[in-house]
Formats: sequence, C-alpha cells, structure tokens
Amino acid sequence: MANGNDSRNFKGVRPPCGPSRVLHLRKVPIEVSEAEVISLGVPFGKVTNLLMLKGKNQAFIEMASEEAAITMVNYYTTATPHVRNQPVYIQYSNHRELKTDNLPNQGRAQAALQAVNAMHSGNMGLSGSASSSDGSLMPGQSPVLRIIVENLFYPVSLEVLHQIFSKFGTVLKIITFTKNNQFQALLQYADPLNAHHAKVTLDGQNIYNACCTLRVEFSKLASLNVKYNNDKSRDFTRLDLPSGDGQPALDPGMTAAFGAPGIISSPYAGAAGFAPAMGFPQAGLSMQAMPGALGPLAIQSSTMGRMPIHGMAPTALHSVLLVSNLNPDSISPHGLFILFGVYGDVHRVKILFNKKENALIQMADATQAQLAMSHLNGQRLYGKVMRATISKHQTVQLPREGQEDQGLTKDFSGSPLHRFKKPGSKNFQNIFPPSATLHLSNIP
Repeated sequence: MANGNDSRNFKGVRPPCGPSRVLHLRKVPIEVSEAEVISLGVPFGKVTNLLMLKGKNQAFIEMASEEAAITMVNYYTTATPHVRNQPVYIQYSNHRELKTDNLPNQGRAQAALQAVNAMHSGNMGLSGSASSSDGSLMPGQSPVLRIIVENLFYPVSLEVLHQIFSKFGTVLKIITFTKNNQFQALLQYADPLNAHHAKVTLDGQNIYNACCTLRVEFSKLASLNVKYNNDKSRDFTRLDLPSGDGQPALDPGMTAAFGAPGIISSPYAGAAGFAPAMGFPQAGLSMQAMPGALGPLAIQSSTMGRMPIHGMAPTALHSVLLVSNLNPDSISPHGLFILFGVYGDVHRVKILFNKKENALIQMADATQAQLAMSHLNGQRLYGKVMRATISKHQTVQLPREGQEDQGLTKDFSGSPLHRFKKPGSKNFQNIFPPSATLHLSNIP
C-alpha cells in the first residue's frame, strides 16, 4: 500500500497508476467520519466499498464502475475537495478492488455504506426525477436542464453556470432569463447522461455558502435554439453568431480559453470572472451530497480568491457602467455616487452633456461594476426604470482645464465614504438588493 506520509509522493515521484475503480485518498483529517468520505464519491455513482486508514490519514474508496471513478478523479483534479476545511487529494489506486472482509473495524464502514446508498437511492426515487429505482437513466430523457437560482444574493452569470455544469460533461448551449422575478436558465448537454448526473448532484446545492441555491429539473425541450452569443445566451458550438444586443460577440481567442478550469472561490470570482485580491473564507460550491445528512463539502480553490476564470466576454474586464433612462431633472453625480456606492467604491461619475438621461459610472473594479449592475438594472429611480450595462469605456475622462462641464463630471476617488476600501471588510457580506427597509449603523 502506498505510504502517503512520504511527502515525496505528493511531488509526483511515484508514477501515477492507470485508471482503477479503487481510489486512494491522502491527507484525510483524522476526525473525518466514514460517511463524509463516502459523500465524496456519491455524486459520481455508487460507492461499493471503503477502507479507512486513520493512523495514516488515508482512505480507499471503491466505486461501482471504473467510469464513475474516472469522472470523479477528473472532477476533483480541477476542484480539490475540502473535508473539514482541509484539502483532500485523490488518485487512482494500484488495487483493482478492495478486499476488506477479514479486516478488523470494518463494521462501521459497511454500516455507513449501506446507510448512504439506501438514502441516496431513496432520494433519487422520491425526487421525482426521471430515474428508475436504481438511479439509472430513463430512456428518452432530455439533455436539457431547467435551472432556477433561489436566494440570489450575488449575481450569477452565464459563465458561472457554464463553469459549474461543465464539470459533468460538455455543455453545448445556455440561455438565461428572468421569469416570475427569478433568475432561470436552460442548459443543454451533449448527452442526456451528463444532464442526469448534473441534476442528481447539483439540485439543492448552493453556488456560494448559504445563498444562490440551485433548483435543477429536466426540461421538456429536446434541444435549444440560440440566436445570439452574448451575456444572456451562448451556443458554444457556433462562434459565428452575432451578439444581437450591441455587445461585442466573443472573439475566438476568448472562446478558445473558455472552459479552462476555474473554481468559484468567492462570490466575486463568480460575479466578474476574476477575483480581486481578497479571500472569502469558506466560499465555494458547497456540495452537500445528501440533504441534511453531512456537513457541506466546500469546493474551494487552494489559491483562495485569486483563481482566474478564463474566457469571460471581453466586456467583463471593464469597470465602467453605462446607466441610461435616468430622470435628468432629478439626478446628480453625488446622488449616483451614493446609490452605486452601496455595491462598490465609485471613483468617477459623468452625466452625459448632450444626453442627460445617461451617465457613466466608474467603479473600483469590474467585480463591483458587475455587482452594481446586477442589483440596480431595472430598478425605478425618480419614476423611471433605469438600465445599467457594462460600458465600452475603460475609464471616465475628467474635463480638461477650462472645459465647460456644468458640474456634470465628478471625481470621487479620494472620498471618505467608500465602503469597500479594506480587503475582507464586513461590508462585503452586507450587499443586498434594494428594498424598502434601510439599515442604519455607526450612529453616534
């Protein structure tokens, strides 16, 4: 048996084994239960055996099929699993199967296996999904999923969905829309089996800790028809589609980088496609493999809060918003600074000289611009529904010396009213959509 305490193993000195349905887990925290280890495998298929080597911080899991083991290793190679906040490393074992019959202390492992498998097949049967009692695929099942995101505290973009659902197979098309005040999406896989695995694993999971809960069901549609490639819809098989709404279509270089592994390590990484230099403890797709049974297994990136997600639309790199349909009689640069300052630090505001119902607002970074846009687009301000989109401008130009501006451009970069100057500030956790209830703090 491989000795996982030899640190040279982690440097890849031992030649990696070929695929096997038995997987070797290293760096397993000593207090971890059998059920927690099994839960790592459950999303990928049936776990048929388990051997815990607590003294060595190791474990072996046997999956029902080699295919399930391969899917699991591929998934966790890009998304290191965390158990009890510790990263756990998974590789193929050189054992072809686990023979544990005459080993001591196997009673607990077998009891945990029976409980988890019974519960899992029970869930599959109860959830009303199109699966037979053993959780296998029903004939004629659609490769299209309908996704609803509840508790939308942070913006969830098409890129975020692509990143999460790509872990289960090739995503061909995504269409996002808002219906009944809920953010929804239709997502088409290349294969119905991928859709089935994604549904079973992700339904009920949170994208970020304690919010943005996924509800996943099969769509009645057999395929999706995407007309435009933009931030609302995307056909990954056709890079030639127009953007349709004034957004630049994805350039091929950007799209080629798409699907590069990136784990959502913070709401901010997810929101804008790259994270500012601040870590969010415990954020990540917290996958709770069995409802209520086990603590969430937060899938985190090891470089917390600094993992780039490649392949965002080019507009995502911009921190300037174009806000339109404003009420020109009522707005001022200061008023817009205060409103947009709830979602990020506003550096500059320019109300357009010739079109005073439009304004450019420069945020501290693209993440904050995305956040402000997702919360304020479509909100009513002074009787008019304002529209916010990412602007093609990289910065807001200040007027030159002596240039007539009527006070329409203001620089707020040195303002003492910025809420988000301190990295990791508590204010990052207090970002909510506009509502009729205000919270006042710091009152003398």
